[in-house]
Amino acid sequence: AKHQTAEKRAIITKRAEKHALNRRNKERALNSARRSARLNGNFYVDPEAKLLFAIRLRGVNHVPPKQRKILELLRLLQMNNGVFLRVNYAMLKMLERVVPYVAFGYPNYKSVRELIYKRGFGKTNRNQRISL
Repeated sequence: AKHQTAEKRAIITKRAEKHALNRRNKERALNSARRSARLNGNFYVDPEAKLLFAIRLRGVNHVPPKQRKILELLRLLQMNNGVFLRVNYAMLKMLERVVPYVAFGYPNYKSVRELIYKRGFGKTNRNQRISL
């Protein structure tokens, strides 16, 4: 059992290192593209974000039914609840409808990492929540 656990840990470590290297390479490519654009007198437009973070600001009082349903779909049931969402047309339209009740933005890599490590939970195959 100890040997299998050690092997698993080695695989996980190798995967994490590969992910970190991939992330670093993407950052370097992005920085070099920005620099070359600046040197040539052009502008560099960052690629569109794929991830969005929304947090509920207001409580349950005087929320119209349609907006309440949208907040349920976004899993924002209580005040100060936050969720990560994928950026697409439908999500942006839903967020437009509930702007008075939520705040949202595009998080950077560091804040996503900190939030997940501090507050994140994983699911097991028995639908149990395990803190990360």
